[in-house]
Amino acid sequence: MVEREARPLPGGSAGAAWGAVLFVVIAVAGVFYAKWDPYFHKTFVAAAHHSIGASIVSGHAAAAPAPGWHAAWAYAVTYAKDIWQALVVGLLLGAGVQVLLPRDWLVRVLGRVGFRSAALAGLAAMAGMMCTCCSAPPAVGLAKSRASLGATLAWWLGSPTLNPATMIFMGFVLGWRWVALRFVAGAILVLGAALLAERIFPEAAAGAPAAATAAGPGASRPLLVRWLVAIGQLCIGLLPEYAVLLLAVGAARAWLFPAMNPALGHAAWLIVVLAVTGTLFVIPTAGEVPIIQTLTGFGLGAGGAGALLLTLAPVSLPSLVMVGRAVPVRVMVFVAAAVVVVGVASGFAALLLHL
Repeated sequence: MVEREARPLPGGSAGAAWGAVLFVVIAVAGVFYAKWDPYFHKTFVAAAHHSIGASIVSGHAAAAPAPGWHAAWAYAVTYAKDIWQALVVGLLLGAGVQVLLPRDWLVRVLGRVGFRSAALAGLAAMAGMMCTCCSAPPAVGLAKSRASLGATLAWWLGSPTLNPATMIFMGFVLGWRWVALRFVAGAILVLGAALLAERIFPEAAAGAPAAATAAGPGASRPLLVRWLVAIGQLCIGLLPEYAVLLLAVGAARAWLFPAMNPALGHAAWLIVVLAVTGTLFVIPTAGEVPIIQTLTGFGLGAGGAGALLLTLAPVSLPSLVMVGRAVPVRVMVFVAAAVVVVGVASGFAALLLHL
């Protein structure tokens, strides 16, 4: 039998190179527009006023609005105005990871199980400065492109948790000792969760074997067509449930964050409650800073503040569901539990350190 000669993809290596260049241009331009430039200017606001705005949970009040449609809609509108540019960038990059980047290169760099791939993904995520929901589409793209489980989780958790802009705002508003706690505990969470997940779930560690390859169905289409199709698939698969869950957590703010006072704010059990609350709730980038500032002004103690410091940013119920589209649900349960545990530990560390 005579073997057929493998047919190269349209455009060959030149097409792959143009795809990679397009991805880099979109990444740099998009992140600059949505993150780097506005955060550069916001740093001066934080330094001058020791504040970056009102709490997205309760404004300047001690309690969130009563549950209901008005609370849900008001929260969704405020949140969407803050993150829509970054979400668009995240969707473009999530599709770009699947289509524009050479699959074999991506697997070589981020497809290996272990510290190297997770660390590289975590470092790259820091430059993105995205909130957990905006970093979810690229995480989905990585998982579908055969990146390792550790690299996928390190990107997803690292972008909001180790965001350098957030830590600068935090230093000017809350104090630099809080930044030290966030950085140390955040690094433990990002790398610890990524590497532990690979050990606990070895069957998922090396990436989904069913993920489409670069030469799979539809690979004969032009590059831009495949990219647009991937964007559409991400939007259809992620955005409807994201919108519903966003409305749900916005409506439930008063249940998740009880009205604060000094007696409640210094209760030890509140650390655990707020660790769970922070893990489920969804915020825009750096939203934890005004939330903590507002609640401490009404009596929240260091323990509760420490719990929120490490749980509000890394994940949320909407982002857990979004990434769960490409990563096994049991891994998502593990990640949520890891965030709660590190959040509780951070709360008690804040008490011991007298922050």
